Amino acid sequence: MKKIRVRFAPSPTGALHIGGVRTALYNYLFAKKLGGEMILRIEDTDSARFVAGAEEYIIESLKWLNINIDEGVGVGGKFAPYRQSERKDIYRKYIDILLEKKLAYVAFDTAEELEAKRSQIANFQYDASTRMSMKNSLSLSKEQVEELINSNCNFVVRFKIEPNETIKIYDLIRGEVCVNTSVLDDKVIYKTSDGLPTYHLANVVDDHLMEISHVIRGEEWLPSTPLHLLLYRAFGWEDSMPQFAHLPLLLKPDGNGKLSKRDGDRLGFPVFPLVWRDPKTTEISSGYREAGYFPEAIVNFLALLGWNPGTEQEIFSMNELIQNFSLERVSKAGAKFDYEKAKWFNHKYLQMKSDDEIADEFNKILIEKNIITDTDTLVRIVALIKERVHFVWELWNECEFFFVAPKTYDEKAIAKRWKEDSAQQMTELAEILKTIDDFSPANTEKIVMEWIAAKNYSVGAVMNVLRIALVGASKGPHLFDIMEIIGKNETLQRIAAAVENIN
Repeated sequence: MKKIRVRFAPSPTGALHIGGVRTALYNYLFAKKLGGEMILRIEDTDSARFVAGAEEYIIESLKWLNINIDEGVGVGGKFAPYRQSERKDIYRKYIDILLEKKLAYVAFDTAEELEAKRSQIANFQYDASTRMSMKNSLSLSKEQVEELINSNCNFVVRFKIEPNETIKIYDLIRGEVCVNTSVLDDKVIYKTSDGLPTYHLANVVDDHLMEISHVIRGEEWLPSTPLHLLLYRAFGWEDSMPQFAHLPLLLKPDGNGKLSKRDGDRLGFPVFPLVWRDPKTTEISSGYREAGYFPEAIVNFLALLGWNPGTEQEIFSMNELIQNFSLERVSKAGAKFDYEKAKWFNHKYLQMKSDDEIADEFNKILIEKNIITDTDTLVRIVALIKERVHFVWELWNECEFFFVAPKTYDEKAIAKRWKEDSAQQMTELAEILKTIDDFSPANTEKIVMEWIAAKNYSVGAVMNVLRIALVGASKGPHLFDIMEIIGKNETLQRIAAAVENIN
C-alpha cells in the first residue's frame, strides 16, 4: 500500500487565512490517523505577489496550533528543497519534455495584446478556438519564433488543451466530477520573466517527486484539478497520481459568500491565527493568539467547521480528533463561520485548565498593571471568577475590585438597592465586623446572618448594599469570600467610604 503523504502548500503572499489553517489541520488529522506524514511546501512561484515575512508567519502559526510538520520548509527532508523558487532547474526539465512532445507551446503575447483581445471578444479564452489568432509558436513560423527567442523577448509556455474531451475526476469528498476540456484554457505553466513555473506545473511535478498520496485542499482549487490530471497523463504518471479531496468553503457568518478579512473587520473577530503587520501598508490585523484564544480551542473549533464526528461530542483533544477524523464525514456544503462558537470553545478550554495555569497567565496582566499579589491568593481569585469569562484577559474586568477599591459606584445599582436606612445598616455592620477575629467565610457569614436575623433586617437588602460597598457594582462571587480575600481592614475601609460617598 502506498504510504500516506500529504502536503500543505501555502503561498507566501500575506497572512495565513483561517481557512488555510483549517486545510492544514485536516491534512494533519488525515495523515496522523493513517500513520502518514505531512509535508510543508512553500509555493512562491508567483514572485510578483511575494510578501516578506509571510513564510515565517505561516511556520509560526502552525507551531502555535501544534500542527507538527514531519518534512519540509524549516524541517528538511530527502526531497529538499521545499521552496518552489529554489527548484527552478528541476521544473525546466519537465517544461522541455512537454515542448518536445508538442503538448505545450511558446507564446509571446504581451499583457497589452491580451487585454486588447479581452476587450474585443467577450469572455475571451486562450484555447483551441483562439490560439491560432495569437502570437505563439503554433501560429508563427519557425524562423519568427527563433528570432523572438534570440532577441531575449519574454515569453511564456502554455499547456495545449485539446477540446471536447471529458475529464473524469474522482474526489474523495465530492465523488465523480466531470469536466469538458472545452471550458479549459491553455494555462501558462512557465514564465521567462522570472524563470519560474506557475503553480499548475510546479504542483504536479512536486507532488509526483515528493510521493504525495493525497491532495487535500480548498474548494477554490477544484477548477484547476482537470488540468493537473492532464499534466499527470502527459508525463505518464497516471498510476502515481494522488487522490484528491476538495474541502468546503468557510462562509460568512451572515449573508452569502466566502469568509473574508472584511467580515472580521466588520463584525469584530480575527480571520488570521496570529496578528499580522502588512509590510507594505503597515496595516495591523488581529490574530486569534493575541486576542486571547487557546490554540486547542481554535483547533477544536476549526475541526468541526465542515467535519461531523457523527456523535454529539463537541470537545475533542488533538489525539481524539486524530482518532475520529475521516474524509467520509467531511461535508460538501460550505460551513458558516460562527465566531461566537469560537468564544464558547475558548470558554470551555479555559474551564478545563487548572486554576494554577490560569493564575500564571493572569499574573502577567497584573504585572503590567504594577499589581503584585501572592500566588495562593491569585489562584483562589481565579477559582472564584473563571466560570464568568471566555478569555484570561477578561478576568481583570471581573475581579479588579479584589486589588483596587471602588472609586465610583454603579448608579443603577444604587438607585435600585441603596435605601434611606442603608447607611445606618452598613455602619452597624461595620461595628459587628470589627469584633470578628476569625474572618473565614463560614464564620463571618454565620455571625452576620445572626445579626441580620436579630435586627429583623432583610438579608437581600443588606447583602446587596454590602456588595455595592465592596465591589462598586452588583457583581462578583460570594461576598464572604471577597471579604476574606481583601481582608478585614480593607472591608471596613470600603464600607466607610461607601457610607460617606453614596450618602
